[in-house]
Amino acid sequence: MIIVMKPGAKQDSILKIKELIEANGLDAHISDGKEVTIIGVVGDKTKLQNQNLESFDEVDKIVAVTESYKLSNKKFHPEPTVVKVGNVEIGGDNFVTFSGPCAVESEEQLITTAHAIKKAGAHILRGGAFKPRTSPYSFQGLEEEGLKFMKKAKEETGLPVVCEVTSLTAIEAAVKCVDMLQIGARNMQNFYLLKEVGKTGLPVLLKRGLSATIDEWLNAAEYILAEGNPNVVLCERGIRTFETATRNTLDISAVPVIKEKSHLPIIVDPSHASGVRAYVNPLSRSAIAAGADGLMIETHPDPSSALSDGPQSLTFEQFEQLTEDLKPFIHLMGKKI
Repeated sequence: MIIVMKPGAKQDSILKIKELIEANGLDAHISDGKEVTIIGVVGDKTKLQNQNLESFDEVDKIVAVTESYKLSNKKFHPEPTVVKVGNVEIGGDNFVTFSGPCAVESEEQLITTAHAIKKAGAHILRGGAFKPRTSPYSFQGLEEEGLKFMKKAKEETGLPVVCEVTSLTAIEAAVKCVDMLQIGARNMQNFYLLKEVGKTGLPVLLKRGLSATIDEWLNAAEYILAEGNPNVVLCERGIRTFETATRNTLDISAVPVIKEKSHLPIIVDPSHASGVRAYVNPLSRSAIAAGADGLMIETHPDPSSALSDGPQSLTFEQFEQLTEDLKPFIHLMGKKI
């Protein structure tokens, strides 16, 4: 449930209620809005049934929350969350572009890509050092060596970097080199991994699972938030359907649904959603029109020779053209680049 305070409620009254909630073994999460303060209650609410909270000074009303996810729920946190990754802010009025190769293949490949995408206007460098692949015979990533290349790319360009992690060992290595951890689609419901990335305190990019519902996705985010880490960005990357014309089916409706249900920022990955570079531009435009807070676009110096996801990767020239093409749409939606 949530406790909505009256406008201008005094801090003493808010803290008194918070202390009461915690004294009964529940967690209290305070969200200070522009006009009112909301106190979210997580735990067994029956422990408070005899407290008559409605009668407390400066309490406006008590609202039940029926969804299983609480901390990611917009009812708990009406104001949009802005997540800071390095010097880049995701959410609010900002529009952020992530770009880079699916897999880090070499130092030269990554450094060259980092300079090219920064020149074209990208804000965050993405790269895969740990690659969970469908086939055990596919390229699995350079692991710690790849992380070192990402750290060097950050030092040379100033771009914050994000990398997917697949295990506790990967987390321990990645936190030394990157600004943001990514949980891939295949690990969205790896609850142990979600808890561990939550404990790091680093921003987390949480991709939607291959066949996950939106409620399942938000519950996955809840695991990270419950560890005291508020810095979660959601990523819609397409879901598995009967359609075979594209790699996945981009659920563009997920963007407004998330905006309705949650305060967390959401970006869209049209590269993985389609699997076809020719579709990246139109899907990017539709994501912007739907209200997305950013995009994740795969780029590669030579997509034809990429060790992972070449058919969906853009060349540097194509990425630069894409960023130019998208500017009018971004401005039309009232977003800042």
